[in-house]
Amino acid sequence: MSRPNPPTQGSAPQTTATPGRPYEDADGTRYLPMFRQPVMVFAGSKEFMATAHERALSRQIEHSVFTQDLFSTGNDRDNRAAVKAVRTADLDLVGIAFYGPKNAVDKVLKGAAKHP
Repeated sequence: MSRPNPPTQGSAPQTTATPGRPYEDADGTRYLPMFRQPVMVFAGSKEFMATAHERALSRQIEHSVFTQDLFSTGNDRDNRAAVKAVRTADLDLVGIAFYGPKNAVDKVLKGAAKHP
């Protein structure tokens, strides 16, 4: 039996592939709740993370963000507060999870290599 999705606020859609409440940064940009398996991992520099994030936003690709601040919190509530406190352009991204059509996600990840 599948769990129903919790209600969400705002106009950002939530995919059934990601349980939990969405994240939001200080500018009101909405992000998916973390992620689920299976996962393909790619490597990239901080600059690449910023570029991929900008591409995802401009192409309206649903994604989750993982900032450096999340590694100093101990729970989901504090994680959400850490993301909410920072403007979109100032997020210290160390990871991003994307959901979308393969060709669209490939464009966002252009230049990334699979993590060894």
